[in-house]
Amino acid sequence: MRFLSLLSASLAVFTGVVAASNVVDLDDKNFDSIIGKDRPALVEFYAPWCGHCKNLAPVYEQLADAFPSNKVIIAKTDADGVGRGLGSRFGVQGFPTLKWFPANGGEPVDYQSGRDLESLATFVAKESNVKSKIKPPPPSAALELDSSNFDDIALDNDKNVLVAFTAPWCGHCKNMKPAYERVASAFSSESDCVVAQMDADNAANKPIAGRYGVKSFPTIKFFPKGSSQPIMYESGRSEEQFIDFLNEHCGTSRTVGGLLSATAGRVLGLDTIASNFFTAPSPERPAVLEKAKAYLGSLGASADKKTNASAEYYVKAMERIMSKGESWLVKEQSRIANLLGSTNLAPTKLDELKIKANILTSFAASKIEEAVDAAGSVAQDATASVKSAVYQGTASVASAAGQATEGVKTAAGQAAEGVDAFVQMMEDKTGGKIKGEL
Repeated sequence: MRFLSLLSASLAVFTGVVAASNVVDLDDKNFDSIIGKDRPALVEFYAPWCGHCKNLAPVYEQLADAFPSNKVIIAKTDADGVGRGLGSRFGVQGFPTLKWFPANGGEPVDYQSGRDLESLATFVAKESNVKSKIKPPPPSAALELDSSNFDDIALDNDKNVLVAFTAPWCGHCKNMKPAYERVASAFSSESDCVVAQMDADNAANKPIAGRYGVKSFPTIKFFPKGSSQPIMYESGRSEEQFIDFLNEHCGTSRTVGGLLSATAGRVLGLDTIASNFFTAPSPERPAVLEKAKAYLGSLGASADKKTNASAEYYVKAMERIMSKGESWLVKEQSRIANLLGSTNLAPTKLDELKIKANILTSFAASKIEEAVDAAGSVAQDATASVKSAVYQGTASVASAAGQATEGVKTAAGQAAEGVDAFVQMMEDKTGGKIKGEL
């Protein structure tokens, strides 16, 4: 008897929980007494057997909980049952159909955006001017385009622009979004390489989507500088694939995660001069410095600002080495490495430091190559010695092999020291990548 009492009480509690929904149930009898009065309403016309309706149900409950019921009505009606007459009255032809009914009468408006909570809440908040309880998502890293700014941005002669034409309800678009956002963040400091997106299913934006032949979502197009004719993006939708495409078409040097690559900021002609400067005897370095200055002067207006800034740093580094000695190079690399390890730097500052670090590696490149070449030369000589010793007997072979081994070890050690002396203090800060780049 006590078990039955507890069971009844539990069922009563469960029934109370189920009944405590903020979604208003409508039928032919109560519709006109609730809808079109002092509060606006979003009404879902559903059918109990409809799979899409079942998927929407928990989201719709969350939506109702997100708005004060005394200001906005979130309602539903079984348009294949008690609300069949309402379905006919409002021209419902599929399930679920959602319609927005303004306060104090007025023609209903079809809801045509996504069925996720964010899209629904954004629509209701906009139409009712009532703030929801849902925490808004962080602003998109991708630049938002619409009919008012599309031409000014996508067709800007001074910018390369990647545009994703999306729709709020599109599952593929939602799957792509995290990677696309990371790509937009990675290129946020690239003023002339813009990552953008547009809701191409929005009524105001559809003419633009039609202009560029957008028939499915997502459709991604690249608008190059100085051209109104876009290039269809046909690669994959991973972060790495987007970045590879943009690097190729924008002339950038980004890596996954947003950092610059090891070649960013390097100027080939000045790399050679820097290497010659570092290997030259001190009395000869002023002449090499003058060559670097002449190269810088030859760039003139033909080079962009970034290239000129890089070239100026090559010259500056040479002047510092001449005034403070070669130890300045290692100390400066160490200082930059410490700064690159900071998590508080702006993207533009990180770019500036990474370019400086890249340029400084060019100074010791030839010395490292010389050490490696020396190791290779010793190895070749050792091989020749062993071959010669083959004809002189086993003992001679063993002796020659031992000498060869020691020679290779010595040369290899010298090569390693040449690398380590320059980059050891960078290793911990850059994930051990500097040595591989050199």
